[in-house]
Parts: sequence; C-alpha cells; structure tokens
Amino acid sequence: MNCQTHLYRGHDPKLVTRRWFFQQCGLGLGAIALGQLFQENGWAAPDPHDPLAPRPPQFAPKAKRVIYLFMAGAPSHLELFDYKPELAKWNGKLPPADLIKGYRAAFINPNSTLLGPKFKFARHGQSGAELSELLPHLAGVADDLTIVKSMYTDAFNHAPGQILMNTGTQQFGRPGIGAWVTYGLGSESRDLPAFVVFSTGAKGPSGGASNWGNGFLPSVYQGVLFRNVGDPVLYLSNPKGMDTTLERDSLDAIKRLNQDRLDVVGDPEISTRINSFEMAYRMQTSAPELMDLSREPREILELYGAEPGKASFANTCLLARRLAERGVRFIEIFHEAWDQHSNLTKDLAKNCRDTDKPTAALIKDLKQRGMLDDTLVVWGGEFGRTPMVQGGDDGRDHHPNCFTTWLAGGGLKPGLTLGESDEFGFNATRDKVHVHDLHATILRLLGFDHTRLTYRFQGRDFRLTDVAGEVVTKLLA
Repeated sequence: MNCQTHLYRGHDPKLVTRRWFFQQCGLGLGAIALGQLFQENGWAAPDPHDPLAPRPPQFAPKAKRVIYLFMAGAPSHLELFDYKPELAKWNGKLPPADLIKGYRAAFINPNSTLLGPKFKFARHGQSGAELSELLPHLAGVADDLTIVKSMYTDAFNHAPGQILMNTGTQQFGRPGIGAWVTYGLGSESRDLPAFVVFSTGAKGPSGGASNWGNGFLPSVYQGVLFRNVGDPVLYLSNPKGMDTTLERDSLDAIKRLNQDRLDVVGDPEISTRINSFEMAYRMQTSAPELMDLSREPREILELYGAEPGKASFANTCLLARRLAERGVRFIEIFHEAWDQHSNLTKDLAKNCRDTDKPTAALIKDLKQRGMLDDTLVVWGGEFGRTPMVQGGDDGRDHHPNCFTTWLAGGGLKPGLTLGESDEFGFNATRDKVHVHDLHATILRLLGFDHTRLTYRFQGRDFRLTDVAGEVVTKLLA
C-alpha cells in the first residue's frame, strides 16, 4: 500500500487515526480496487496466493482449454472409423495363427472366428476421411477432424484402461489429466470450478472418480462432478432460514479461522477448503444461469438436439460449450455405453444416435463462435474391440493393440488422418501413438513440455506421462 508506514515505526499504533489512514492511504485503497478489477478481467498478474489464478504456460499455447468426450466402454473402431474390407472377406473364419500368437484377450479365446464390419463406410469432405454410416453428422465436419487410427494402450480391462487414459498409469491415486492442466494453467473463471466432469451414460465410468481425481496434487485441482439437470452440485441452494447476509457473515468468519490456521501450518488443503467455500458461494449466482439452457436460441437447441430440463448427452455437450465460454479450463464428459460384447449392431446404432449429432454440433458451434481455434476437443475411449467375434455373431471383446481417437481445434492439422492398422484392424502398424504420446501432444498444444510439468511427491518428480511419451508432431498445424 502507498501508506508510508516506514515513517511511523516505533509510534503508538493508536495514534494512527482513521482520518490519517484515509488521507495517506487513499491512493493505496484505489490501487487495491483497481488491481482487483484488473485481475478479474485478466489484465494484471494473478494473485500468488490463489491456487487457481491464471498462470502462463511454458511457451505460447495453441489451445487454452480442453473438452474431452470420453466414450467409456470402448467403441469399436472397426464399425466406426477403421474400415477393413479384408476382414469382411474373412468373416466366420479363424484368424491367421501368426496374427494371434502370444495374444491375450480379456474374455474370449483368441482363436475365435473373425467378424466382418457390420456397417457401410464412405469418404467425406475434401479430406476424404472414411467414416461409418452411423456417423452422418460427424461426416459433415470431417474436414475439421484430426483422426488417429493407430492408437494403442497397455490395458485391456475397463477400470485400468480408463485410469491409464486419464492419469497416465493403471494405478489408482495419480492426478487426472484435467487436474494436471489446471495445476499448470489455473482457471480463467472465478465463479465456476476449473475442471468440470459430467457422466451421461447408463452408468458411471468403471474407473470411477479416480479418472478425475487430484492424486497427490492439492485437492483444489480435482474435477468437480456436475449433475446433468437442476443444481449442478447438491446443497447449492441455501436452506430455509439462511439469507444472503447471514451466509456471507458465516463464510467470512469461517474464512478468518481457516486463514489463521493456514498462516500457522501452511497446509495447502486449508487453502482448498477456503477456495471451495468461496466457489460454492459464487456458484449460487453463476450456476443457475449456466444450467438454464432455455436461454439458448432455438436454432442452437435444434443444432445439438438439446431439450432444456432433460438429462442427455446433447444437453451436456451444450453445457460444455457454455462452460468453455465462461473460462472453465477442462471439461470432461464420460459416456459409459460402448461395451458391446454382444448386441453390437443394435447398441452401436443407439449410441451413435445419442452422441453423433451433439458431438458434431459442438464442433460447429465452437467454430462459428471463433472458439475452435483455441479449444481442443478430444473424442475416444480406453481401447478398441477385437476383430474376433464374441457373443454368437454380434459382439467384440476388449482390444488394446489398436483403436481410434479423434481430435479437433486447438492447433491441430484439420482434415488429417494419421496412422494405419493391419488388414484386420488388429495391430497398429504405422505412426503408432501410445496413450503417453497423446498426453504429451495435448500438453504441448496447451503450452507445456510434458517432461517439465512436474510435481515433487515422495522424493521424486512425477508427471502425467511418467517416464515415457513423445509429442506427435505430425498432428500439429
């Protein structure tokens, strides 16, 4: 403050009168107010004591935020993105012995017969991206997609596969990618959490909250699970008898007690507690406005297929765009519906009816608002599905050797299809991309060297990519 307190050292503090304070410190009070306005509008240096204050990345980023559409349960790449005419010819026949030598499947005998693709494919856009007939809306934005057909992973069951895809390891207790991103960048929103999670499938993801946990990072960086309708979190509304004045006075008293304790012990979890109380207070105003989709124009609701007040993947995609507009750093939607061990034809068609239109709408909507350039959209599951049949003649088992993920926006080469698999869609064969490579690339687009975004815990520096990972430069614009 501009108070010249050095002139009053040694004086009785009672002699520093109220009149003197306002006379000498007027400029300082004005500076405080102005500084607060600058911080709220992103024009001033962030508060060093705020763990979620916006922070600059290590170098100029291409993307400022991420929307991750996580198709939990593992969609079949062979029915959606990776058409294999040779597999159709081998339908009902045993796979070549050298193809399955040493291969371990989750449930089936690897020597099960091969199953040809169930749906037709066609090429779309100037890029000629080959997509299934189940994805007519995504076909309309094919030239905005960056498709990776050569993903592979280390896990072949859902929980470890999902946790690996989200945290970089199959072990519980590591930070999710959204937690790493908010740890590195902070948040541009004061009124909403930095990392928001939705779950829209028939059940929650097999890996549970470990997919969006903070692990050993301070818990202020963990994802906040929002409900799909109504108040996004429970007990956000005040109980009967609690007015705004009483609530504010109570929070201020609790904050002073927490701050006193924080000053003594320096525990970052106390800082998290202070932040969570204040965030909940601000969300009482911001959250109802966020969740009210009836404010959206009719043409936008129709674009997504969204219906205000009704829980759906479409509504959640629209909410993701609204969250991104409001400065939320990382938004992740889990849609656990893709585990087709049987009923492959029927269930895949239903899943695509539920997700294809709103997914394409999200790309279109971000693009028409000028947000796609600095928003990174990621779509994919934890692994792929086997070329071999399961469940009679209408199902596929878990498959880690090859699957497809696509991305859009945020500094990527639009219209690019990277990588290939063999003639059966069994193994990735060209431009292979591991989970760690995908993570390294996402962090690069956000302005980070993945080897330098670290956190010291139990005597070593941890990172999202552990001890592996290479940036897939061919994906970058």
